[in-house]
Amino acid sequence: MKRRSLFITALMAMCLVFISAPVLADTINLTGTIRDFCAPGIEGCTQLSDFEGAITGLAPDMVSSNLTAGLPTYIAVAPYGATNADNFSKWYVNSPGYNVSMPFSLTLTETVPGSGVFSYASSSFFPIDNQLYGNQGRFHNYHFTMHLEGLTSFAAADSFTFLGDDDLWVYIGGKLVMDLGGVHAGLSDTFTGADLIALGLTPGTIYDLDIFFAERHTSESNFNISTSLRITPTPEPMSMLLLGLGLVGLAGVSRRKF
Repeated sequence: MKRRSLFITALMAMCLVFISAPVLADTINLTGTIRDFCAPGIEGCTQLSDFEGAITGLAPDMVSSNLTAGLPTYIAVAPYGATNADNFSKWYVNSPGYNVSMPFSLTLTETVPGSGVFSYASSSFFPIDNQLYGNQGRFHNYHFTMHLEGLTSFAAADSFTFLGDDDLWVYIGGKLVMDLGGVHAGLSDTFTGADLIALGLTPGTIYDLDIFFAERHTSESNFNISTSLRITPTPEPMSMLLLGLGLVGLAGVSRRKF
C-alpha cells in the first residue's frame, strides 16, 4: 500500500511540474483580444480622435510603469495624437459604441529547432481585414488595438526584441519593460534578462506577460517579435479547474484505499 501511495504522490508531483514547466514545442501561442475601433460613417458608433489623428513619432512615457487591474493607465502630461485618459481607457476594454472585439491568437515559431529562439514577423499586419467593422472602403482594416497574454520566465542572457508600429508596450509581472508609444514608423527596441533583474524581477520565476499594441493610422502596419524568453500560454480557467479536480480526486483515492 505504501508503494501505491508513493506512486500516486509522484504522479501528482509530475502534474504540478507540468503546469509550471515551459512547453517544449516548436511554436508558442499567445492568446488575447483584438478590438476594432469605429471609423467615420458607421451608424451608432463614435470614432475616437486617437485613430487617424496626428502622427506623433515616438511618444515615450504615455502609460504607467505598472499595470492597474491588468491594464496600463494613461499618464502623459501632454496629449499624443489627441489621446487623453478618457479615450485611452477605452483602448483595451470592450466599449460599446466605440469598438467591437474578437478573440485572437498569435503563433511564434522557433527559428532553428532546439535554439529556444521564437519569432513572429509581418510587414503587413492586418489580422482583421474584412472583419468586425470591416475595411470601410480601404485596402485594409486599420484602427485596432490588441492585447496578448501569456506566462514567462527568463534567464539573465535572454532577450526580447520588437520592431513595428504603432504603439507597443510590454509588461512582465505587471512592470513596464518596453515603451514604444505613439503613432510612428517602424521602430525597434530590445530588453534582456539583465534588464528585468534590474527592475527587481527574479530569473526562473514565472510572471504574467502582457503585450499591448495599437494600429492607429492608415499607412503601414509592422509587427515583429524575436525572443528567447520562456513563454507559455495562459492556462484556460476551465482547464485549470479540471486539472485541480483531478488532483483532488487522486488525493481522495489515496486516502480511501490506503
